[in-house]
Amino acid sequence: MVFGPRDPAFLADPYPVFAALRADGPVHWHEELGVAVAVSHEACSEVLRNRSSGRLWRDREPASDFAAFNLLHQNSLLENEPPRHTRLRRLISAAFARGHTERLRPWVRSLSSSLVASLSSAIEADGAADLLAHVAAPLPVEVIAELLGVPEADRPRLQPWSNAIVKMYEYGLPPAQAGAAEDAASEFVDYLRALAATRVSAPGPDLISDLVAVRDGTDRLTDDELVGTAVLLLMAGHEATVNVIGNGMLALLTHRSEWERLIASPSLLPTAVEELIRFDAPLQLFERTATAPTTVAGYALEPGDRIAALLGAAARDPEVFESPDRLDVGRSPNAHLGFGAGIHYCVGAPLARVEIAAALEALVTELPGLRLAAEPDRRPEFVIRGLHSLPVTI
Repeated sequence: MVFGPRDPAFLADPYPVFAALRADGPVHWHEELGVAVAVSHEACSEVLRNRSSGRLWRDREPASDFAAFNLLHQNSLLENEPPRHTRLRRLISAAFARGHTERLRPWVRSLSSSLVASLSSAIEADGAADLLAHVAAPLPVEVIAELLGVPEADRPRLQPWSNAIVKMYEYGLPPAQAGAAEDAASEFVDYLRALAATRVSAPGPDLISDLVAVRDGTDRLTDDELVGTAVLLLMAGHEATVNVIGNGMLALLTHRSEWERLIASPSLLPTAVEELIRFDAPLQLFERTATAPTTVAGYALEPGDRIAALLGAAARDPEVFESPDRLDVGRSPNAHLGFGAGIHYCVGAPLARVEIAAALEALVTELPGLRLAAEPDRRPEFVIRGLHSLPVTI
């Protein structure tokens, strides 16, 4: 069995297809994608951790048409392997380690509460409102902007840039959307260069200032590496968090007993965060390339062969998760791969958990009577799984 990455029926619910694939074997060749896909939890974990494969960036072609997009990825922590990855992660982790997650924690809770209040007011005024527009979408953009020290007047530019750039990760992208992604990348690169330049002479408490200042002996991030890091944080932080909240709230409101359980026991918030990441994964596919002859779950790979971990399939593997198709906000342990594994484990995972927990806490506390107002509008993409809108009422 294969799946069509643009098939509306598959996009609506890919998990039965993933179950059939798992039953037929841990790894399959997908002709349309041009890549082998791992579907069991064990095989996906092996893909992520295998030291004979890596993230080998290939410039988008023609390279002259995608200079900014390629620059971001050539200098991204996510798209590099040791020894450069080791160096980048050491510097970036040192900047993150200066207390940014704890610095932002109370601010994120306050912001979440105000966004939920906005949602409540919109429902009161109109009878229904879009939870994505009022809470899920603005929260991570504001948090990343605050983390980076982006002035408030410039923050409305971030979400459109991120939305345009991440379209490039889908298969079969129309030329017009590819051009829009390059335009957004170019504008964002120019903006971040200017912002970083101001932090050299006027540092603040933000991450950009720490990325500018961080040193390991004489080593420091280049300007291109700093820009690549900031854009990665926006795209990964925004897309992952908005879709965990959107997909997760849809799951909770359609599995009403788990929503009621969370209302009755707010102490379950930490495990609920992990379960929402697992249950309907915001990132469905993560690709790597073999750098030496190797195998994944017995599937042979030669140098240059590509293989992808289907994270949504791994998250429903009954060998690892009891009753994997059941939403369980108290599930523990929960060995999901939503933040990756191995050397590419998400450096921003602690902050993402703070954001998701704060949004859930505010929604559960302030709008316990929340219900779906209409069918949600799902995005027509496969790799990044999410919604266009989530209409809710009380």
